[in-house]
Amino acid sequence: MYKNGISYAKCTAMVLLTHVIMLLAILLRGKYDTPQDILPLAAAVIGLDIVYSAVLRLCYRQMTYTLDFVLLLLINISVIFQSCFGGVGFAFKHYVTCIIALVFCQLGFLLTRNHVWIQSKKIVLYVILGALILSILLLTGSRSMWINLGPISIQPSEFMKPVFVLICATSIREQHEKKKILFFYVSKEMMILTGAFIIIVGLQWWCRDLGSLPTFAAAYGCALVCRLCYPKAKFSKKTVIGLSAVGVVLILLALKFAPGYVQDRLSVDIWNQMEGNGYQQCKALIAIAEGGLFGKGPGCGSLYKVFAADTDIVFSTICEEWGFLVALLAILIIMSMLLLPMINKPRSYFHTTMILGVVAVMIVQMGLNIFGSCNLIPFTGVTIPFISQGGSSMITSGFLAGMLKAGQSPVFRKPEQKKKRSVKRKAAVA
Repeated sequence: MYKNGISYAKCTAMVLLTHVIMLLAILLRGKYDTPQDILPLAAAVIGLDIVYSAVLRLCYRQMTYTLDFVLLLLINISVIFQSCFGGVGFAFKHYVTCIIALVFCQLGFLLTRNHVWIQSKKIVLYVILGALILSILLLTGSRSMWINLGPISIQPSEFMKPVFVLICATSIREQHEKKKILFFYVSKEMMILTGAFIIIVGLQWWCRDLGSLPTFAAAYGCALVCRLCYPKAKFSKKTVIGLSAVGVVLILLALKFAPGYVQDRLSVDIWNQMEGNGYQQCKALIAIAEGGLFGKGPGCGSLYKVFAADTDIVFSTICEEWGFLVALLAILIIMSMLLLPMINKPRSYFHTTMILGVVAVMIVQMGLNIFGSCNLIPFTGVTIPFISQGGSSMITSGFLAGMLKAGQSPVFRKPEQKKKRSVKRKAAVA
């Protein structure tokens, strides 16, 4: 931590205290047979707090560890939530997935903190994106987004999100090489990026998974805004207005010619179809109302019986058992983690674009889940980052958190410096 900030030990203590208070709430208000039922969950949560804090301290030297502590706080809150749905236990599978997400956070940090290195791997990013698209087309079956490997299901479209954000960030430098075509100044890289986005839109449409499409659109939109704000960008106000108008027209056309199941979700009256298309949303709204501010108690809810209670409508499940205040607090923790890298002054345009893309993806994804559960928008079926059950989503969220961490502690190394150092060492030996 910074010298004028909170000490490392105090941050660890604050995370531990929060989780201990939640475990005490389970002990006092939870649904369980004997107090021993809580011990595996308590040992796992407290153990992860101590081990991860120690590993960070011993193995990593950073400018700040704030995001790591917020992520650890959020991860174990998620483990506690998922272990209480329908009765207090221990969500071992979700716990293991959370640990993998923490590992991928460090991996994302190490891979993206040096923008010079990641810039040199831009072609590799396009290859990975293409491979993920082909895997969806060839391995998922008929118009599906899932690859089933026995008991394990993988969603390649989730892994496309960090790759697409990185592609957006690595294409900034080509703004210096714009050419005028008709009335527009465009770069080759921007045209390729737009083509990749169009392919993703077509893929999502073909697979009938339009719920994830707004997340990719948000990342692309942030990349476009960063290009408009780039010092070398030659965009007039008329061009910006024209592009905005085209975007609005495309959205209206998409709504008008959307598939039948999307049209049903847009026009459904959930209270008149409580046993049909409005079943999940009705149950979700009823659960939020019954939970009130403080909830029924951990494990005391009934929404867990509804399909996707721990994924697509997890916000309602938390509201029912823990109360609206606790659910809102969890969302605020996610928001604080997303805002942390934006507080510090960005040190490169690459990191700025990358951070904005990650924040846009997570906020849109979180908003779709919450607003869908509350019936403010049509039900989309996407997850809340770090809170919902799901391996692909959790691992992807961990990698995205690592990209945010890289924005806080970037590394700048020029390849020429290594050569100079090696020459100096040889001279010294001679």
